[in-house]
Amino acid sequence: MRVSLLFCLSLLLCVAPLWASDGVESGSVPANEVWVVPIKGVISPASSQLLLRTLEQAREAEIQLLIVAMDTPGGLDTSMREMIQSILASPVAVVGYVSPQGARAASAGTFLMYASHVAAMAPATNLGAATPVALTPSSPSDSKPEQAKEQAPDNAQSLRNKAVNDAVAYIRSLAELRGRNADWGEAAVRQGASLSATDALEAGVIDLMAANVADLLVQLDGRVVTLASGERTLTTAQASVVHKDPGWRYRLLATLTNPNVALLLMMLGFYGLVLEFYSPGVGLPSVVGSVCLLLGLYALNLLPVNLAGAALMVLGIALMVAEAFAPSFGLFGIGGVAAFVAGAVLLMDTDVPEFQLALPLISALAVVSALFTAVVVKMALASRSVATVTGIDTLIARRVLIDARYLDSGVVELNGEVWYARANQPLSEGQWARVEAIDGLTLVLHPEETDDDC
Repeated sequence: MRVSLLFCLSLLLCVAPLWASDGVESGSVPANEVWVVPIKGVISPASSQLLLRTLEQAREAEIQLLIVAMDTPGGLDTSMREMIQSILASPVAVVGYVSPQGARAASAGTFLMYASHVAAMAPATNLGAATPVALTPSSPSDSKPEQAKEQAPDNAQSLRNKAVNDAVAYIRSLAELRGRNADWGEAAVRQGASLSATDALEAGVIDLMAANVADLLVQLDGRVVTLASGERTLTTAQASVVHKDPGWRYRLLATLTNPNVALLLMMLGFYGLVLEFYSPGVGLPSVVGSVCLLLGLYALNLLPVNLAGAALMVLGIALMVAEAFAPSFGLFGIGGVAAFVAGAVLLMDTDVPEFQLALPLISALAVVSALFTAVVVKMALASRSVATVTGIDTLIARRVLIDARYLDSGVVELNGEVWYARANQPLSEGQWARVEAIDGLTLVLHPEETDDDC
């Protein structure tokens, strides 16, 4: 109990400084400020939570403009759509700005640019390549003759077409809403087209090209944007810029929603609980294991998880637990490792490379689980060859000294205990006998043929 309290107190002391430095109090910032929030790396649940929380703070502080500085290779469709919905409903104008120089807004980033009230790019940046990642590999049906395709439509091809058409319709609807080039948006989805900043400005894909945030604010001054609540004229020439720190929540969520971290937390939680069951009363393994298991489950809840893969992983863990507490000499353990590996491979229901589980991690966890199973099997086999040291069977063949109590009331003393006893042959006081059998709570004695010293 003390160990658990110390662990929780240490955790709070570590988190407290981060908590205190996270974010800005609502309503404490003047409305003539412009906020800049960075969206870097893969679009994930962490990115979605960051944008939604920042937009909510900006609304409460009555900020007129939020600049989303973007540098992303794309990411999850679900997170992207959450971000787009929040931008479309926002009472605060949102500027999608691909920066710094050398950055990109690929795939999901292109959709976010189309959804923003104003789209801008820094020089030497690019956007596009918005074809869904899961659909880029050629399907087996692509090599079939056209006539064969028409006669027997391939199911994978049908799914590919449905997903592409859905993405095309989505980006065209955003383009029509913001008055941007819808035809190029369709080409970015169907053909993976990309544009540099200069070409994007000429093609009507973006509204502005700015070298930095100061240049962007000068160009935005006096521009009219259409929000959900109506039109608004931006006054940004004299606005001060506040760069929003994503804070510890974003960093923690970004770390947790890494599938490899989530899987590792799940396994640490599993082994922590197993260790506590093997050595009850320690406390620390159960506390750490429970925390890791809950964090892993929370992360998996935010990620696109394949239910079949999750079910296989749960089955594998259950079989390994069964092997630990009811040894089957490897049957449950080997089956559990196989089910766990298969489930881990199938776990993530997306082909986005950044959200795939690393095969070296899966292999390492499989090896650790196999070693765990081997240790359990070895212990089970060793237990079979160990002589019984407890229980009533250990009394067989033990020596008993016959005294007056046996002659008077038929009882003898063995291991400091008084037992009822009987013998098939007469026994005399001072004679040694051995326990031949046990009948209920009565010892069956047989006299020794020689008088050995005890």
